[in-house]
Amino acid sequence: MKYSNSLDLLQTPPRKGTSFAEKMARQNGWLVFLSLLLALGIWTAVVDWSHLPAFVLPSPAAVGQKFGVTLADGTLLHHTLVTLSEVLSGLLIGSCLATCIGYFLARSRALEQILSPFLVASQAVPTIAIAPLLIIWFGSGIGSKVLICALTVFFPILVNTIIGFRAVPANLRDLMRSLHPNHWQMLKYLEIPAALPILFGGLRIGATLSVIGAIVGEFVGSDQGLGYLINVGRGQYDMALVFVAIFTLIFLALCLYGLALLAEHLSMPWKKSRG
Repeated sequence: MKYSNSLDLLQTPPRKGTSFAEKMARQNGWLVFLSLLLALGIWTAVVDWSHLPAFVLPSPAAVGQKFGVTLADGTLLHHTLVTLSEVLSGLLIGSCLATCIGYFLARSRALEQILSPFLVASQAVPTIAIAPLLIIWFGSGIGSKVLICALTVFFPILVNTIIGFRAVPANLRDLMRSLHPNHWQMLKYLEIPAALPILFGGLRIGATLSVIGAIVGEFVGSDQGLGYLINVGRGQYDMALVFVAIFTLIFLALCLYGLALLAEHLSMPWKKSRG
């Protein structure tokens, strides 16, 4: 008997034609574009009317010019790649550890009660407070930044993993047990597919938090990365450079969030037409 048939209970048949969700997505795309234009116009108006100096609030034109200069000389690309490597490495390590540990905690209430105080206590201390210690212990290289990223994303993904595996419907568990599966078949054909929506929710949170973790580490001690670029711009009163680095960080976070959404879409084909 094929255990994959149990997935049919989690799936819905695809619908033909353009769904209401797809129409709303296109409309929301236009709204986002118009809102960006509106924000750009307000920014330009504030700069023109307030006559604030460039070291306080640069104009969009100045930021665009600085973006072109840093992109042409390779400065922006170099520092972006450094931060991106830290973010991806930290996100991968942190999410893998959190998912594995969260699965065992979800299966064992006793283990959760033993480890929960330590896990919660680790989150009570802000990352910015322990980042200097990690820089001292592990050096100012990329390793310490990866560790800070991993610690930043660990707890949210861990919590979502525990919730996801415990949210598997009891009737589906009973159905699978009636087929006498082994542990790996239960995990592959029921627990993972049923927990995927919540797991990907944690991954989306972790994808954005990983960028914050990298920047915190670069603020504390680094000679490269977008956080270092912000420190340089702040020290030189070059706010255009600061804005360029900030907008690049926003772009990275949006890309990572979008990749998480894409992975969720591809991993759960039964949700494509649901809306």
